[in-house]
Amino acid sequence: MCQKREKLLLYLQGQTVIPVLLIDNIQSAIPLARALVKGGLKTIEITLRTPNALQAIKAITQEVPEAIVGAGTILNTTHYEQAEQAGAKFIVSPGLSNEVINCAKNSEIPLLPGAMTPSELMQALDKGYSYLKFFPAEAAGSLAFIQSLASPFSEIFFCPTGGITQKSSIQWLQLPNVFCVGGSWIAPQQLIATKDWDSISALAHTASQLSSLKKSALDNLKLRKHY
Repeated sequence: MCQKREKLLLYLQGQTVIPVLLIDNIQSAIPLARALVKGGLKTIEITLRTPNALQAIKAITQEVPEAIVGAGTILNTTHYEQAEQAGAKFIVSPGLSNEVINCAKNSEIPLLPGAMTPSELMQALDKGYSYLKFFPAEAAGSLAFIQSLASPFSEIFFCPTGGITQKSSIQWLQLPNVFCVGGSWIAPQQLIATKDWDSISALAHTASQLSSLKKSALDNLKLRKHY
């Protein structure tokens, strides 16, 4: 487990904003990934919410080797296995499913599961996870909510996603128990549809600069041995 945690943090090292992508048109996958990498964001998450998601993961993995592609919205064993076969380097799930957790035990691919309530956080710790997705971040409550979890759960760190904007990401990243954020604002559907890759690269570059807010946060996390 510790080895998988180190692998996950290695993928996220130096990048505190993860683009969360919804790819409808497979023809957009490769140029989109190249635009994000050009802007300074190599680690990306492709959600399994479209028929072309798995094909997009495979295509980017093969054609844009510098990109680190993760699969999101993993809800069951089938999703996990399909993402692994497509070449995903890490897995993201919105919740804490025993089925998905069991898949992770038998896989070399690291998992970032989701949890939100105190009970779910305790379950996550019991299962050996202290790095968690917090979803849906903006709809779930205020920044004060996740900040209030820092005291009783000092060993847990979050990647909030869901409704986060460029503006609000700054506030989330300033929280001590947030190690990165995920967002779709970096690659809006309108820009993807119009193939405005330069604008997406510019948004990615701006997002990459937010890493300075956390500075050595990820390096500090690597020194912690929570599991």
